[in-house]
Amino acid sequence: MGTSSVSVVLVPGLGLDERSSAELRRLVPGTVVRLPGMGLPEPVPPLEELAERLLGGLGPGPVVLVGHSQGCHVVAVAARDPRVRAVVLLGPTTDPRLRSARGLIGRWVRTVAREPWWQVPRVLAQWWCTGPRAMRALWRVTARDDTDRRLRDVAVPVVVVRGTRDRLCPHDWATRLAAAAPRGRLVEVPGAAHMTPQTHPAAVARAVSTCL
Repeated sequence: MGTSSVSVVLVPGLGLDERSSAELRRLVPGTVVRLPGMGLPEPVPPLEELAERLLGGLGPGPVVLVGHSQGCHVVAVAARDPRVRAVVLLGPTTDPRLRSARGLIGRWVRTVAREPWWQVPRVLAQWWCTGPRAMRALWRVTARDDTDRRLRDVAVPVVVVRGTRDRLCPHDWATRLAAAAPRGRLVEVPGAAHMTPQTHPAAVARAVSTCL
C-alpha cells in the first residue's frame, strides 16, 4: 500500500507488543518500538523520557508515527521531531472522564464486550510478558496527560482513528483531538472497538497509507 520511502514506526498500547500489529504490518510494513509498559517489563520513566526512547529508535527519517491507545501519548510528545512527517493515533487515550478507576472500569468492560473473543489469548499473552507492575506504572504516567493540548502545535497531519464501538475513545473525545491539531482529521472504523490494529488491520492500513 504505498511506494514512498517514508518509514512507519508503531508504538503499542498498554501492555501490548509487536504481536498486536502483526496483521497491520503485513499490509503496511513498519517497525515496532517496544517501551516500558508497552512490551517491556521495566520501570516506566516520565512521558518525556519515553518519547526520547522512541525518538532514539528512529532512523534518519522521514517517518510516520503510529500510536495505539496509551502509545498515543508517547507519539503526541514525539510528534514535533523534524523527522516526523505525519502522526496516526489509534484509539487515543486518555479521555479526562476516564481518569478515575470507577469511570475507566465501566468503559473498559463495555468496550471489551464489543471486542471479538478470538483475540483474548493473544492480548493476555502480551500482558503476561509486559507484566502488571509496568502496566500500572504506565497508566499512572499517561492517565493525566492532556493529549489534546499537546496536539495544538503539531504542524504535521494528525489522523485520529477510532472504532465506532470503542467506549475508551468515544466519538466526542476523538473529535476533540482531531480538532485540536491544526491539520487533524477523524477516521471512524464501523463495527470496531478499541483493538483496531488486531481486529481491523485493513481499515487501519488505509488510514496509515494516506500519510505515506
